[in-house]
Amino acid sequence: MRNIFTGLALAAGLLGATPAMADEHAKGTWVGSWTASPHAPLTSEGPFAAASYENVTISQVIRLSEGGSALRVRFTNRYGPAPLHIGEARIVLLDDDGNEIPGSSRALTFGGEAGAVIPRGAPFASDVVELATQDFQKAKVVMYLPDSTGPCTCHLTGLDTLAVSAPGNHVGEDFEPASTAMHRAFLHTVEVLSDDARGTIVTYGDSITDGVGSTPGEDRRWPDVLAERLEAAGMEFAVANAGISGNRVLSPGMGESALSRFDEDLLSLPNVTHMIIFVGVNDIGNRYGPVRGGVGGLTLDQPQIDAAQMIAGYRQLIARARAEGITVIGSPIGPYKGASYWSEEGEAARQTINDWILNSGEFDATVRLDVAFADPADPAQMREGYHIGDFLHGSDAGLKAVGESIDLALFDDK
Repeated sequence: MRNIFTGLALAAGLLGATPAMADEHAKGTWVGSWTASPHAPLTSEGPFAAASYENVTISQVIRLSEGGSALRVRFTNRYGPAPLHIGEARIVLLDDDGNEIPGSSRALTFGGEAGAVIPRGAPFASDVVELATQDFQKAKVVMYLPDSTGPCTCHLTGLDTLAVSAPGNHVGEDFEPASTAMHRAFLHTVEVLSDDARGTIVTYGDSITDGVGSTPGEDRRWPDVLAERLEAAGMEFAVANAGISGNRVLSPGMGESALSRFDEDLLSLPNVTHMIIFVGVNDIGNRYGPVRGGVGGLTLDQPQIDAAQMIAGYRQLIARARAEGITVIGSPIGPYKGASYWSEEGEAARQTINDWILNSGEFDATVRLDVAFADPADPAQMREGYHIGDFLHGSDAGLKAVGESIDLALFDDK
């Protein structure tokens, strides 16, 4: 009887599937063309206050790293206080001037329905949409939120426009925003079916990977630079930026720790072949710095960690990725002397951890993102002009140098 039930279930699934879903393996490879790792609401007021929405339409501009013949959008209610109601949603492609490309608007449906109720704590993927996109295609995802969302499951550092309408459902309209912001709301991943992509490269880190300090709307994060270099070299990969500002290896606060969010933010992405780990400065800065356990006015839980515990954390990330056949590339923690939470003790921990990253042989490969940022006259701090004045976050020039420092031959192993 088990085989009969399995066959019935498969037949039912195919009856409800779109042609793109049924033929996806014949047409290409699914990749994570864009992602924004969500985190729990941080505060109810101040600069990190969580947004909430009710009876409004929101639109968010994104840039795909890899184009293809079809796509699907994964929404998220990971930290929602209640089920999230999406009344209607669409995706539309944009030209170089940010205008809608005629004929490119497509409804996003969910099991054939126009809307969805996303359970508390859950991801929720749209049906497959047959829509041709180009590498580095800009697009806009629009959704109507009829009911109160409560504090949103957001990604704080969106670095591109989120527009909020006046009350009502304005999906499919060119509405004048009542307000704008720079975070991501309820939007986790855009998966693309590519006929030539080799897979997905995930950049896994904190604000330096997330792009804090880069020019909003210009896609100048170091993962963006890497993606453009790969394309120019004829190496077809999607690059998914899974950085969260303030993230730490071992401790939550600004997003779940790198260890805690690994399955949902990395392993859930399609066909991940490589990951680059560049995270850890917030662990040692908050642990050893003069202002401990705090960032931007927030108070964070800060256990009394040490370098050995940090190394154990990296080993866990390596083991979990390798178990899925992912090539793991590590970078030493970047220089941060001059930053508000720098200390001699923290610098000593950085040197111990970095020595292990470079010389243990436990990573499949290493890259020197730390050196790309560093001042040659004092490698413990960032080069002048490569940071935004805080000796921690990269400027456009610094992030460009980092993205250009990565040897593309590292991605020729699959």
